[in-house]
Amino acid sequence: MNTNTFVESAAREGFCAAQAELAERIARLTPSDGVHDTAVNSLQLIRMSAPTPCQPTLYEPRLCIVAQGSKVAMLAGETYRYDPLNYLVVSVTLPMIGQVIEATPEQPYLCLRLDIDPEQIAALILEAGPRAPSPGLDLGLYAARVNAPLLDAVLRLMRLLETPQDLPVLAPIALREIHYRVLVGDLGHRLCDLAMADSRPHRIARAVELLRQRYLLPLSIEELAQSVHMSTSSLHHQFKAVTTMSPLQFQKQLRLHEARRLMLMDGIEAVAAAHKVGYESPSQFSREYKRLFGAPPRSEIELVRSNARLA
Repeated sequence: MNTNTFVESAAREGFCAAQAELAERIARLTPSDGVHDTAVNSLQLIRMSAPTPCQPTLYEPRLCIVAQGSKVAMLAGETYRYDPLNYLVVSVTLPMIGQVIEATPEQPYLCLRLDIDPEQIAALILEAGPRAPSPGLDLGLYAARVNAPLLDAVLRLMRLLETPQDLPVLAPIALREIHYRVLVGDLGHRLCDLAMADSRPHRIARAVELLRQRYLLPLSIEELAQSVHMSTSSLHHQFKAVTTMSPLQFQKQLRLHEARRLMLMDGIEAVAAAHKVGYESPSQFSREYKRLFGAPPRSEIELVRSNARLA
């Protein structure tokens, strides 16, 4: 075996060992299926022991790293797979469809989900220097290859969960490195674009955030465009390039997701939930809810609760 082959073999073994340690640590901290909070506010751990149905979900700006199993996110006919070799970055809030596709009781789907901090990204750009901007607008999510430096940084953060006394001092350092590794990794220029003030992606990210804050109010495209210093035509075109939908479609999906949360978590009836999120017509709400979630409100909520009892 020549030197290069030996080094490559050792590197592969080290990478596999790191992946195995990450899976073991997540499994130990997730005794049951579902999403588990941690002592690090921005970090959550996920475990699923079986594949899941396709589920419309509101994806927040996050980094998702899978230690075992695999999942897909679907948006506008495109599928993004994330697994132990590929991480997912969601750079702006996006309504998507998610599905765990590989999971068993013996080898459950294990994933960590880390909120992306725009201020951390902006600070790192100032220190490391901006990357070359993208030639055009990119979609607000991407999948990229996991590399050893990123995996090492993630493991350091996970190990800190066993020594809570060290978290206040060392967790910010580990989080900073994780953000940096994503920023300089494959397709990291997309995060750079979003964090750079007055860039087109940054303005669209701001428009998304304003829609999230005002989704209950009647939408004025003119006012939204003025708020982010864009023309209405540019806002329409560039918003769709980043999110695959118009601002009006985006607002509608935000309202439907919030109505679903109210029904599922707070036990509110469909008509009341529709009214709370801005629908005047219950029949219109029911039609649009069925189009997005696959069944009328009451039936879909009952199915979700039934599946949760069986899990």
